[in-house]
Amino acid sequence: MENRTHGRTYRRTLGLVLAAGMLAGGALLTGCGAGGGGYNSSAERADGPQGKSRGGQVAPAPAPGAEDGASQKAEDRPEKPVAPDYLSTFALDVDTASYGYARRKLGDGELPGAETVRPEEFVNSFRQGYRRPAGNGFSVTVDGARAGEGSGDWSLVRVGLATRVADEDGERPPAALTFVVDISGSMAGTGRLDLVKKSLSILTDELRDDDSVSLVTFSDKAKTLVPMTRLRDHRGKIRDAVDSMKPTDSTNVEAGVRRGYEEAVAGHRAGANNRVVLLSDALANTGETDADAILERIDDARREYGITLFGVGVGSDYGDALMERLTDKGDGHTTYIGDETQARKVFVDQLPAHIELRARDAKAQVAFDPKNVKQFKLIGYENRKVADDDFRDDSVDGGEVGPGHTVTALYAVRLRDGAAGHVATATVRWLDPKTRAPHEQSGTVGTGAIDGSLWSDDGNKRLQVAAVAAYFAEELRGGTLPGQPGLGELSTRASALAAGTEDSSVRKLATAITQADRLRGDDRGPDGGGEQEGEMG
Repeated sequence: MENRTHGRTYRRTLGLVLAAGMLAGGALLTGCGAGGGGYNSSAERADGPQGKSRGGQVAPAPAPGAEDGASQKAEDRPEKPVAPDYLSTFALDVDTASYGYARRKLGDGELPGAETVRPEEFVNSFRQGYRRPAGNGFSVTVDGARAGEGSGDWSLVRVGLATRVADEDGERPPAALTFVVDISGSMAGTGRLDLVKKSLSILTDELRDDDSVSLVTFSDKAKTLVPMTRLRDHRGKIRDAVDSMKPTDSTNVEAGVRRGYEEAVAGHRAGANNRVVLLSDALANTGETDADAILERIDDARREYGITLFGVGVGSDYGDALMERLTDKGDGHTTYIGDETQARKVFVDQLPAHIELRARDAKAQVAFDPKNVKQFKLIGYENRKVADDDFRDDSVDGGEVGPGHTVTALYAVRLRDGAAGHVATATVRWLDPKTRAPHEQSGTVGTGAIDGSLWSDDGNKRLQVAAVAAYFAEELRGGTLPGQPGLGELSTRASALAAGTEDSSVRKLATAITQADRLRGDDRGPDGGGEQEGEMG
């Protein structure tokens, strides 16, 4: 998702100055505390955008000696210093496609392209063990540790958000799912259309009798194979339609998405969870190939009917950028499947339980305390950044989050000499999926909660896994973070964590790092970071 500055640069300067002043005075976001301890959380009902940052930039004073209506030319005036930015705002993201695709490429003996690597999707591919909220909405956990050897005064701060898991009794609203399947020629290879067909057959058995399914295929044109149909006694009909799909011709993603939304609107069920599921390698080569233009043509249906878009990527050649853009702007998220094991995880363990939404247009804002923080950098989320003064503007798009999801954001944070007390306050804001009423939840962290060493034997293992995933992603895309080990050390740490957590997904991470190390054959040293203050670009 693009960085939504919306032309607010003129208003932002004073807003940041005021924010920095408020932080220095201890008046942070809701729930802020100045203690040096660990986790603290507070919640509020936020009934509107009254907390939104407002105000404009102060006009510069007349230049000395400017008399009789004469003034200095703008280019001759000295530039006013801009206050450092101590706010970080982003839309929540539960995508994992980037990590799944990287594993597929590494397994094929190739390094993934740097442009396809998104660190937040690597990090969010692993369990974090956060406390869950009792009701709808989010819990907020903020913790961290000192970064590794050679990182100086840098720490990693982890902001963790979690929703309540799906009800065990399976009581959820019915689902109305429109599957839009790419049957173009590029889907002919192994692990493409064959895997999609297997996935849909698996899902047909997992859905309930009162769920509805529609099936659309597309190549150069789109075709409806099955209109919206209640499953009940029609599972055989769905399977026969899935089995009939064969690859042919070119890839017109636009035609498929448009027809899919037409079917979703025609079969829309009030009170149900209505969703379009796009299964494709997203290698569009016919019709409209720009994600924004595609979505603009179905925007009314998307907004009026609340239909979300879930993208499932396949294939060793995969249009990652198009799929991510489509789902980000389509109020959904994306994942990637490379084999039947991953397909079962998505279509058996995740999709049936996560059809329902817990939050719409969810955003997070982290306010760092300038008394104790000199620099900070959000790791990843470049495509999900939101202008700071849009945090409480509920017309600005955020992320959609389902039951049992966790969202993790890692920050590299450089503390000031002698720092003690409050470090940051993290606030998440979301809209209730049914009423669209806004809510907020906050958590804080102090220096006492991030004093421990990241790699200590008694350190938080899930934090260590998140750090390994983030460092690995940065290595793959050619970046460097404070305390970042080389691939060899990351592989060793991942293997030890796999044994310590008995987590097979961490074992697969270790394998992927080892494969990358063999392909790259180099090692990077840690970087202590620059000397500027506030947010690092």
